Amino acid sequence: MTASSPHAETVVDLGAVRHNVSLLAARAPGAAVMCVVKGDAYGHGAVPVGRAAVEAGATWLGTCSLQEALDLRAAGLSGRLFSWLDVPELDFVPGIEADIDLGVSSLGELTRVAAAAERTGKHARVHLKIDTGLARNGCPPSAWPELVEAAAKARGVEVVAVWSHLACADELGHASIDAQAKLFDEAYDAARAAGLDPIRHLANSAATLTRPDLHFDLVRPGIAMYGLNPVPTDDDLRPAMTFRSSVVLTKPLAAGESVSYGHTWTAQEDTTLALVPAGYADGVPRTLSGRMDVWLGGRRRPVVGRICMDQLVVNVGNEDVPRVGDEVVLFGSGRSGEPTAREWADKLGTIDYEIVTSMYRPRVRRRYVGERA
Repeated sequence: MTASSPHAETVVDLGAVRHNVSLLAARAPGAAVMCVVKGDAYGHGAVPVGRAAVEAGATWLGTCSLQEALDLRAAGLSGRLFSWLDVPELDFVPGIEADIDLGVSSLGELTRVAAAAERTGKHARVHLKIDTGLARNGCPPSAWPELVEAAAKARGVEVVAVWSHLACADELGHASIDAQAKLFDEAYDAARAAGLDPIRHLANSAATLTRPDLHFDLVRPGIAMYGLNPVPTDDDLRPAMTFRSSVVLTKPLAAGESVSYGHTWTAQEDTTLALVPAGYADGVPRTLSGRMDVWLGGRRRPVVGRICMDQLVVNVGNEDVPRVGDEVVLFGSGRSGEPTAREWADKLGTIDYEIVTSMYRPRVRRRYVGERA
């Protein structure tokens, strides 16, 4: 990083993404693969990651909002795209014109999609979502017969799939998994009885890795394609994101002197400090103050004092003192012993999804490695 660089950067390894997608595809050999790139690919960058996923064999890309899918289409991604959640006033016309498959969870949505299809003169491809127990988006079972009957009769609508989402797939053996699978089978049977011939998709990352019986026609890996494993299995997933900065200043600190706001840490002996220009405005949670290490000079070193908006302080001792400009890894793959996004999440009582997704910030540059020519 040069003097003109942002305070920190995320380095995204597209080779790791391709490796992970290939691994996941191999775990579901009878199913197509939809790689989920919502939330700007969980903070990794939807367009480059989407291209890498397709290079590795993904046949679909999934987004939450229609605009996310339209952005992928505008960037030249020509394969199958699926979006599933938007506000009621959304105009579906651009999505239908761009050949994007649409999630439908209610009669109201179906009516709006059909009306948009009529305006475009094209068929709308829809995936009917049944709520099997997550109690978020999706049609409740009591309303499902009416929805599939209406979908079978709707003009300008092609029902591509029946789908749902698992609540506890990352908790191996949880009773809800089989209960949801049973409701999903019943919903599929009802769709077939209404005259529809849809494919089925249910498996997220966790189910892709652990429940081959739920792979059906299509699997939808999300977090696992970024190398973060949602289940305690020994799969060769490779974390794709490294969060790094550099040393901008070193200085001595005498025993008895304190560091940062509130003087929450006091040196017990003479030491050396290294200043790193990354703080909570750059995605380093203030609640990790005094609870995190960084990888600096080939080993872990503790962050001391409170993390500030723009900077944090590392206690580097008096041996192997780093130099200005030396790399500081805040989290990475963990293969060399550096902290990981999972480690941050465990300390914060959250999940690594939240850590990586929050890394897209104005002062944090995103850089790619492993790109294909």
